[in-house]
Amino acid sequence: MTDSLLDLVDPFVGTEATALPPATGLAATWWAPKPQVGNTHPGACHPLGMVSACAYSGAYPTGYGRYDISTEGLPTSLADDQLASGVTHFQQSGTGAIRKYYNYLRVTPMLEPLDALGRTWALHDEVASPGYYAATLASGVRCEVTVGPKSAVHRFTFPEHPDARIVVDLSLGGLAIPYGATVPLRAHLGTLGPGSAYGEIVVEGAPLAAHLECDAPRWRQMLWYDRRLMPGSTRLEFGDIRPTTLRPFGLMWAGPTSAGQVVELRVGFSLRGPERARDNLVTDCGPGPASFAERRTVTTATWREHLGRVEVDGADDERRSVFATALYHSLLKPCLAPDESPFWPTDGPFAYDVSTMWDIYRTQLPLLTTFFPERAVELATALLHICEEEGNFPIGYRMARGADRFSRQASALVQTFLADLCALEVPGMDWDWALVHMHNDLRRTYGEDYLLHGVAHPISHTLDLAFGYWCTERVARRVGDVALADELARLATGWANAFDPSTGLLHDSTFYEGGRWNYSFRLVHDMAARIALAGGDDAFVALLDRFFGYGAEPVVQPGERPGVAEMAAGYALDRFEGLNNEPDMEAPWAYHYAGRPDRTAEVVHAAVHQRFGPGPGGLPGNDDSGGLSSWYVWASLGLFPVAGQALFLVSAPAFSESRLKVPGGVLTIETTGFAPPGRSTPPQYVRAAWLDGRPLTRTWVPASIVRGGGRLLLELGSEPAAWGTALADRPPSFPPPRYLTTPTPPSRETP
Repeated sequence: MTDSLLDLVDPFVGTEATALPPATGLAATWWAPKPQVGNTHPGACHPLGMVSACAYSGAYPTGYGRYDISTEGLPTSLADDQLASGVTHFQQSGTGAIRKYYNYLRVTPMLEPLDALGRTWALHDEVASPGYYAATLASGVRCEVTVGPKSAVHRFTFPEHPDARIVVDLSLGGLAIPYGATVPLRAHLGTLGPGSAYGEIVVEGAPLAAHLECDAPRWRQMLWYDRRLMPGSTRLEFGDIRPTTLRPFGLMWAGPTSAGQVVELRVGFSLRGPERARDNLVTDCGPGPASFAERRTVTTATWREHLGRVEVDGADDERRSVFATALYHSLLKPCLAPDESPFWPTDGPFAYDVSTMWDIYRTQLPLLTTFFPERAVELATALLHICEEEGNFPIGYRMARGADRFSRQASALVQTFLADLCALEVPGMDWDWALVHMHNDLRRTYGEDYLLHGVAHPISHTLDLAFGYWCTERVARRVGDVALADELARLATGWANAFDPSTGLLHDSTFYEGGRWNYSFRLVHDMAARIALAGGDDAFVALLDRFFGYGAEPVVQPGERPGVAEMAAGYALDRFEGLNNEPDMEAPWAYHYAGRPDRTAEVVHAAVHQRFGPGPGGLPGNDDSGGLSSWYVWASLGLFPVAGQALFLVSAPAFSESRLKVPGGVLTIETTGFAPPGRSTPPQYVRAAWLDGRPLTRTWVPASIVRGGGRLLLELGSEPAAWGTALADRPPSFPPPRYLTTPTPPSRETP
């Protein structure tokens, strides 16, 4: 069994356009409508930390790289090479068009006059590992950066030069694409003494403060405005900044360097003012002279511990590297920033970059709940505070004033996360407080349509809200509010109103992404009734087979700048999107509920081994804040969380043995008959299973078992067996309690 996966992580995975070998078999029938690029960055990050730092080119969407904005097909290049104008802080991870682009406080080592600020240099000798990023600018300056939870430490190695400088630009934000810039509304900055300065900008309604310390005592320290030095000035202040009035501003240190001279700059950040930023820097890095090496050592150790929660064996280093990187990407977001809320005065949990809740609620949040329950509670408490202050649970939440709800995308997703925590009885939650907000949130935005008409359009919101009511019912029963629980249970039956019994699919509607086929195979809480609505097991499996391309011809993927007709023809396939997009990422496991775990094994095998690979082009689509990568983690382990229902579905793993270090101990997943899988190998099937030495005939295990540890032994083979096919062995369904009278569905409204 291997040690930590740390040394196998490749942060460059997903930074380039998808470049996987041509798909074969089942995977060749899947069609990818969304951008074929991971949209990740290789910058320095701390596990679930507040700060990231990376070379900045202004490219879409992280500020790193060389691509223009892209919403479908292969991305268009802005440059042939990797370029950078400096190092910025705060980046998204794998998101698409969310219009919150960060990249604040650019730090640029320069050998040219200040007039050259903003030019880009080619990047050479890029290196990245968890918590560390380095590259050499074509100017000859080596740039290195590491981060703590609320800080960044830069180390620059200069060539010999009579007037080298480190320039900090506080005015920069966003991307160098049309309408991509983020302009600070207000700002103030100043010097505190030799080698020490501060600054604060208000961006998107959030005040971001920084405390800076530079270890070049013989260098000059100055403020600058509009690329002109401000000798003698110790403070600059700006208000009511508009795009038409913005002029660059910042501070810098300058002086002569000898060849190989190293200068360190460390920066503490806070959303509660420069003094808190200074305290955060001391907490992260200690008082006194900067120590890049010490901070990097601590961050590396933290990453080693986090990644060490999982050990895998039985695959080559390339496949283990893909897995290690997926686990790494799963632990970058959300950003947890305790005691940092700028929007309410009390200390306590705060979080941002809950950027793609519609992705992470299925896969990445169950990963946090399973391996890091204390951080899951921290995030849940932060979300409850946000709801209390702003009136709604966020669907997306950034470092910005107000919740970006992406209201057309989804509803009632936090309820799913909270239901899992409640079922597992994770300590640290106030469930009476949670229930109040879970219930109230369901009646807002699309929830009103659901209550009045029995459906909400886009029709996927009907599924969201019905499941949200079911999840909230779980919490109501825990706290003993039976009357409320019964009311919620009745409302949870409305998921059926979304489906057309004549087709077994969702009713026609508008959809944020994809179409009704992509959304029709959600794992609702009463899958037995869902399958019956489709006409029974055989009819439901036939729908799934058609969706996954069984018997279909290979398809051609969109290229760069695909035309309208090409995209329309692709959407008309009504086909699985091969993990290029998120609405159907749980659909492969729907087969389990119809007694066909063999089909799940075939689809998952094709996805794991043909839609993910090593290198910058190794992701099939946007990583979506780790939502995609955490799908890969679970699928490779042979487990899949049914979010909100506190259970895991079991399938054939991609490793001969895995050890999951969970709160209750260690869950060991062992196999017999394992054959190393790959792109050209056929799938393996679970033929029999044992849990802690006892036969396991069902295809699922409670989340409490996974979280508690034990031994799961899977017998694998090249042909399906009877395992998991009996009605009694299928995953549970949760119909309404028998004593409830299910209301007659109200008349439906058209979209």
